[in-house]
Amino acid sequence: MSKNLYLNTENEDALYKVAKALASIDRIKILKLLYYNSYNIGEIAEQLNIPPSTAALHIRVLEQANLINTEQHPGCHGSMKLCSRKNDDINICLTGSYADSELISTFSMPIGAYTDCNISPTCGLVSTDRPIAREDKPEDFFLAERLNAQMLWSSNGYVEYRFAHSIEPYRKPKQLILSFEACSEAPNYRENWKSDITIWINGVDCGTWNSPGDFGARRGKLNPDWWPNGSTQYGFLVTVIITDSKCLINNKEASLSRLSDLKLGQYPYIALRIGNKPNAEFVGGFNLFGQKFGDFEQDINLSFIY
Repeated sequence: MSKNLYLNTENEDALYKVAKALASIDRIKILKLLYYNSYNIGEIAEQLNIPPSTAALHIRVLEQANLINTEQHPGCHGSMKLCSRKNDDINICLTGSYADSELISTFSMPIGAYTDCNISPTCGLVSTDRPIAREDKPEDFFLAERLNAQMLWSSNGYVEYRFAHSIEPYRKPKQLILSFEACSEAPNYRENWKSDITIWINGVDCGTWNSPGDFGARRGKLNPDWWPNGSTQYGFLVTVIITDSKCLINNKEASLSRLSDLKLGQYPYIALRIGNKPNAEFVGGFNLFGQKFGDFEQDINLSFIY
């Protein structure tokens, strides 16, 4: 995957340093040298037939512009600075922020790829062709086969996922959009069985969706033939939109949690938790559906609009 450096005219200092770094034939030659190999300063000076002191000055300018990586390594006479490439492309937007032009990035997470959970009977996991967990055995939720899950359920608790932090530098998201298929959880099924299902992102309570029931009166549109009637079949598509001012769930204001509250740049991942608060009015459990179960052909989708 290519490594890109994104700049715009709002990053005046960074843009100036990059322009200065590229305003030298020797520094451009150094970037070409480092594209396929790493060299120390002495080797760079030898390759370009320039004094080592001059090569060191060029390296310092390239470092300051964030165009190369340098590391100190042991050498014959003390330490030496090893230089390597940092970027494949430089993208410069001269009209201002990249957020001025709309762009959407979407990341998908299988429902079985949770990194933490708190599960209580009734509970279970199934794939497209068989049960993964023994029914009502929370310990089976830690089986490696959980990654193949297409439906999971618990009478309370939560599941937590970690999305890779893939927000591109110098792009400021103006909306986060999360969507997943879910419903309540009751033994077998109960069409009228409320559950307050809460969504947390990076530990921030983004709001609660009240599921009206655990639906099983008809078959889910995507369910495999082996899945029996008389059990949970499908859910509703839950859509969470977080902006600079509030959070909406299915187009209704759910909380005043804002994008800035999520501290998206603080961690190398984005933590998503879905479940019931212990003190919720309706602790009615939850079912989550993958792209091959229920009514909606999707996993858990996390999108950013720039």
